[in-house]
Amino acid sequence: MRRGGIIHPELARVLAGLGHRDVLVIADAGLPVPPGVARIDLAYRLGAPRFADVVQTVADELVVEQVVVAVEAEDATPETVAAVRAAFPDCDLEQMSHQELKRQSAQASAVVRTGEATPYANVLIRCGVPFG
Repeated sequence: MRRGGIIHPELARVLAGLGHRDVLVIADAGLPVPPGVARIDLAYRLGAPRFADVVQTVADELVVEQVVVAVEAEDATPETVAAVRAAFPDCDLEQMSHQELKRQSAQASAVVRTGEATPYANVLIRCGVPFG
């Protein structure tokens, strides 16, 4: 057993396999997972685990160069955007339409489904490298 960090075996395996420019999506309970994209389902009831908790936990494990949220989240659920900014303070934060974010999630290595029941609580994470 690991001493700490991510102990979910499937999530740990996917994170370990990510490389530069690979994409991971952390999603609310309602985001559709495109065919062919791995689904890592962490939800155990509506509302849990929370989006912000999963985002921060994943942020602690990865080198990230870009994060993308839906432009609709800024007005509808500013706490979602704030959680992403807090977890990735040194990354470029981009915005795109929710429809485009759903389309781009088809390129993800995996979609991590949380139990979050807040609209637009989704983030597309593009991995970076730990050197210059």
